Amino acid sequence: MERKDGLEIALQERIKELNCLYGMARLAESHGNSMEEFLKSLADFLPRSWRYEDVACARIVFRGETFESKKFAWTGWRQTAQIRVGGESAGDVTVLYAEERPEADEGPFLREERALLEAIAQRIGEIAVGVTARQDLQEYNRQLLLERKALQEANAALRVVLSNIEEEKRRIYENIQMNIDKVVMPVLSALAPAVPENKLTYLEILKTSLQEISSPFVERGGDLFRTLTPAEVDICNMIRNGMRSKEIARLRGVSEATVHRHREHIRRKFKIANEPVNLTAYLQSRLGTAKRRP
Repeated sequence: MERKDGLEIALQERIKELNCLYGMARLAESHGNSMEEFLKSLADFLPRSWRYEDVACARIVFRGETFESKKFAWTGWRQTAQIRVGGESAGDVTVLYAEERPEADEGPFLREERALLEAIAQRIGEIAVGVTARQDLQEYNRQLLLERKALQEANAALRVVLSNIEEEKRRIYENIQMNIDKVVMPVLSALAPAVPENKLTYLEILKTSLQEISSPFVERGGDLFRTLTPAEVDICNMIRNGMRSKEIARLRGVSEATVHRHREHIRRKFKIANEPVNLTAYLQSRLGTAKRRP
């Protein structure tokens, strides 16, 4: 008969243990993002799993915070287990009886209840790790969203700035072009009769370059002209205008051989030396055909 009673008690305690761990898992799921809410609910839940639940109460101390069940009373009839997180003590969980009860394996407590309390303490530590990881992930995602929003706002502001810059450049070019057409070009036209005939071509190139000032020759060339000397840039402009080496030599007051050397240097810097590429066509394809004035 005593053996049968012992088996019934063991079975009842096993059922309580399973119910306790299951209920604990449900609480952890319900309060997955708040360790505080989880421990509050757990403190009220734990007494149900002890043999004398009518006089049982519980207290959980975790990282400096204390959570007590309803009608909590500190007495000498208690069991305590350490809560550890990452191998370090983070608090403890205690189950107490408010009134004296018959002696059992550990005061009024059963050895199965000791095992259950240790399992609860271990599980609290594991849940704490999971909650912290989720909170860290949520904070990381929140920071990412904030940074993404800040980046979008910065990009929008940058687009506005770039748009304003382009608009300002357009106005500047229009003003420059208007001043060239209204002020400079009439002066050059008036100057033309006084220019020697052998220099008129230079004057026409000057007029063409001024007409293109809103989209400068060298600026449109970009990196293409960064390695050229001023003389080589000038000769490129003449070649693009369709002038031959003999004409260029006459206008610049140098020998035709000097112009040929400049052309060789230009081809080498453009990396088309020894290539079957016409330099005039190459410059016009990269920069556009010059508009020769009649």
